[in-house]
This record gives sequence, structure tokens and C-alpha cells, in this order.
Amino acid sequence: MRQQGRLSDWNDARGFGFVQPNGGGDRCFVHIGAFSARDRRPVLGDVITYEVQRDAQGRLNAANVRFALQRDGLRVGTASKGNGGRDRMPRRAIALLFLAGVVAATVLGHCPAWIVALYLGLSILTFLVYWHDKSAAQRDRQRTPEKVLQLLALSGGWPGALLAQATLRHKNRKLSFQVTFWGAVVINLAALAWLASGGLRVAG
Repeated sequence: MRQQGRLSDWNDARGFGFVQPNGGGDRCFVHIGAFSARDRRPVLGDVITYEVQRDAQGRLNAANVRFALQRDGLRVGTASKGNGGRDRMPRRAIALLFLAGVVAATVLGHCPAWIVALYLGLSILTFLVYWHDKSAAQRDRQRTPEKVLQLLALSGGWPGALLAQATLRHKNRKLSFQVTFWGAVVINLAALAWLASGGLRVAG
């Protein structure tokens, strides 16, 4: 008999947590490997359906786990209103326009070559790190800490992060991550503006 409950505890780095059944009762241990659909990682508060099993020590475990709701609160299989579940942020366009602008400024002599090399190099590195983290999430392997992704963005790899978020559909919906990410982008652009207004003239 299937039950429905909510993830009351979840350790994403280790891939396990506990589910509290709706209506009360004993909570069950749940592992990432018990999820039948692996299209996304569980998060704290997810509503799931599951079967209850006991292990050799008599502990309750959730088995054959399925997501009951999407992250926007709709039932699985229901399209989101207004956007059909798509990410409307023009991430790819923002990244490409910025990189093109930096390259153009360098060609015109308004920006030293090391600036464009820094952004291009860090963007490539950041894209590869996102790809590795996405692959690790799908294979239930060691994940890249979010603080590493944010530090790469802060250092100048945020165009590559935007391209990865748009292309890989990775880290583009988690609100807390996005808030920190865009804060890192603003700080990085502020530093670039400071260099353009004074620091670059000193360096030149």
C-alpha cells in the first residue's frame, strides 16, 4: 500500500533523509536510490509517495519512491501555468552579449586582453564544473559544493554559469542558489566597473 508524505529531513550531499507521512505516524528513512524517477534531486519539503518496508534491523524504509508534486506545487505531469515549465530568463543571451561586449572592448583598445582571457577561461571552467555536478547528481556521486559554483561565478565565470544553467537545466530553479548567484554577478560587475573607471588606467 502506497503512502504519501513530505520530506522532513534531507541531506543532499549524502543522498538520504526522512519522510513524514501525511496524517501522522512513524517517519521512514529514504535514500536517493529508492526514487524511481531520477530527473531531479529531492529537496526538503518535497511531497512524495512511497511503499514502506523494513530492513534487517526492523527499521522503516521508504521504497519505490515517486514525486507527488512538482517544485511549483503542481501535481506531477501537470504543466505550469503561463510558462509550460520553461525557464524564461534569457540566460544564454545575457552571457553571450556580455562576452561579446568584453571582446569588442578589447579589440577597440578599451580593455586589456587579460580581462577577456579571464572571463573566457573562467566561463569555460565554470561550464565544465556545472556539467560535472549535473552528471554527478544523475549518477548519485560526489557533488560539487554550491559554494564552489558561487565562487567561480564571483571570480568571473558567471557567463559560463549562465550558459550551463540554460543548456544543462542545472541550478536554474533553486531560489536560494539563484539569489546568491545574482548577488555574485552584481559584485563581479561592480568590480569590473571600478576597474574600467580607474583601475584599468592605472594598469595601462
